[in-house]
Amino acid sequence: MTLATQKQEVYDYVNTFLGGGMIDVELDPIHYQTALTKALTRFRQRSDNSVEESYMFLTTVIDQNEYTLPNEVIEVRKLYRRSIGSRTGGGDGGSMFEPFNMAYTNTYLLSGSKLGGLATYDMFAQHQELVGRMFGSFIEFKWNSPTKKLTLLQRPRAEEEILLYCYNYRPDSELLSDYLAVQWIKDYTLAGCKYMLGEARSKFATIAGPQGGSTLNGDALKAEAQADMEKLDAEISMAVAGGVGYGFTIG
Repeated sequence: MTLATQKQEVYDYVNTFLGGGMIDVELDPIHYQTALTKALTRFRQRSDNSVEESYMFLTTVIDQNEYTLPNEVIEVRKLYRRSIGSRTGGGDGGSMFEPFNMAYTNTYLLSGSKLGGLATYDMFAQHQELVGRMFGSFIEFKWNSPTKKLTLLQRPRAEEEILLYCYNYRPDSELLSDYLAVQWIKDYTLAGCKYMLGEARSKFATIAGPQGGSTLNGDALKAEAQADMEKLDAEISMAVAGGVGYGFTIG
């Protein structure tokens, strides 16, 4: 399903609950789009279900400290070099560590039935972390979230592929296909449209007619919409919309 189709499903849901098909709902496409954008933004502000862990690769450029990352990256947690002990060779001359390869040469590493097992692996991992801090496996950096600028504190002396451990926003298409998130987003979009409709109707409290005219429900719609938004905000705080911690992806 395309993103456009997913969004249209939200618009149809909102239109139906506002009485579309029975009455003329006085909203244009831009109003539905604005309400959905606000709902997605609100969800990302309030729910950890809108964020996922990810790993991405970055190729450094000689003597370049600053790099611009994609907009969906919201935080960079760590940077890893591929090798330890090689500060200028881009991996040549450093000691590589990959635990499953190491298991072939150290039969005790992951074997719980023999001396060592996971305890050996844990000690080896701690050793690698210590060596990394001493010899440059980890890269010191600064991250500017508003500008998406990543600044390496040491100027690269060679081209090198480094690994970034990040937190990313999940794309709209994922949120709109997540059964835990999509209903909340639909309902918040409905509340936003209801408020805009109420705001428009409250400009004209009554419409003149031959028998005294009719009264519009603008203020009542606005009050109902505000109550709906407050209820939905409370649901996020109780993890009703899928606030179940971070997912995990490699890309």
